[in-house]
Amino acid sequence: MSVNSAETAGEVEVVLVKAGRTKIRYAARLLADDGSRITVRAPWAGTGVRDFGFVRFEPGDVFTEYYWRERWYAVKEVRDAGGRLKGWYCDITRPATRSGAELVVEDLDLDLWRSADGGDVRRLDEDEFEESGLARTDPRAASAALAALDELETLAREGGFDALLA
Repeated sequence: MSVNSAETAGEVEVVLVKAGRTKIRYAARLLADDGSRITVRAPWAGTGVRDFGFVRFEPGDVFTEYYWRERWYAVKEVRDAGGRLKGWYCDITRPATRSGAELVVEDLDLDLWRSADGGDVRRLDEDEFEESGLARTDPRAASAALAALDELETLAREGGFDALLA
């Protein structure tokens, strides 16, 4: 399916699934869907402030989110209410699926953060990934998830995601 940006203007509902249940769902503006990558923009969908210590997500933040149908991750550019870049939050996921106005993404527990200046690149939630048992229940998916995390970390440390998101 190849769809150009003009044909996809509108809203989608992003559905984040984790361990077989819906973790969160939120409305997002569909910016583009070229058949491989889906790009949406949405305000911070959480309630209140989420302080990770290295970054705070809060009301007014805007996320431009990039999902792929063939890749095992999503990259989310995070800006504050004034448009200042905070950084990129990356989720390791199964490849995204879109059916009409619904975009479904299965979170595989691993994450990566890259600050706006690139000085802080960190892997997140490796303990949750280990506890999930995915390596035992679906070794192929676990291997793909770890490879995706390695790929994103390499990109983050070698200058960022510009080429990936262009």
